[in-house]
Amino acid sequence: MLRYAYFPGCVAQGACRELHQSTLAISEVLGIELVELKKASCCGSGTYKEDSQLLEDTVNARNIALAEEEGLTVLTHCSTCQGVIGSVDERLKEAKRNNPEYLAKINQLLAKENCPQYQGITRVTHLLWALIGDYGLSALKEKVVKPLVGLKCAAFYGCYLLRAQKHIPFDNPWNPQSLEQIFTTVGATPVYYEGRIKCCGWPISSYASQQSFQMAGKHLLEAQANGADCIVTPCPLCHLNLDSRQPEIAQVVGRKINLPILHLPQLVGLALGIAPRRLGLYNHVVSTRGVLRKLGLS
Repeated sequence: MLRYAYFPGCVAQGACRELHQSTLAISEVLGIELVELKKASCCGSGTYKEDSQLLEDTVNARNIALAEEEGLTVLTHCSTCQGVIGSVDERLKEAKRNNPEYLAKINQLLAKENCPQYQGITRVTHLLWALIGDYGLSALKEKVVKPLVGLKCAAFYGCYLLRAQKHIPFDNPWNPQSLEQIFTTVGATPVYYEGRIKCCGWPISSYASQQSFQMAGKHLLEAQANGADCIVTPCPLCHLNLDSRQPEIAQVVGRKINLPILHLPQLVGLALGIAPRRLGLYNHVVSTRGVLRKLGLS
């Protein structure tokens, strides 16, 4: 059985609770054990380093060290959390080899708060990569009881998943294929479009909402024009902008959109035969009922 130190992140237990809900649901069906890191703190979502790189590194060294205490790999389902924690892990492993004084400084700060020491002996992975690299696509296909035949899915990766780390498994950051591999494994049809690897606009939505919504609207309309029935994302922040802000986006671009945005584990869960309500598919701002009707589930 696969076993992970589960880092759900803030958004999945707040504004996107259906992401946490659906991750637990598919893990149960797939036989994956998630040991939640309940003492972990927010990764900072890239904001800590604006004040201090040492702050970001120390906070996330602690998060990783909590998983190391359990002897487990860190698993998250948030592109942003993966990008932040994964890049810290890369940086500290490099410091362990080439700049031990910096790592010692971080561990001294952790020791002052009676926190576990960062050792650099585990790894940080995203649910998407775990499904491909640890669980395996062939094993996942064997678990599919409801192939998503006829459903056209457009990927939206999120910037942090693709380009926050120096090295990412399975993907070219400028031409990724991992989400599309999941789509075909569960019987869906991938839809390709230029915006799938670009920014959703969330980082600027609080102070430049017009520009943010124009950016998101361009991606939504492009995916829709290419025939997508839905967009699937491994990032809850992208989901927030593309789903919860879609009515505002439609006003800004002056076009009706109504394109459902699914979390990755929701799509996988449908193929595993998990009920839509258990996956939180009725919790979205943009209704997912069109997707469910196409699959004969509504």
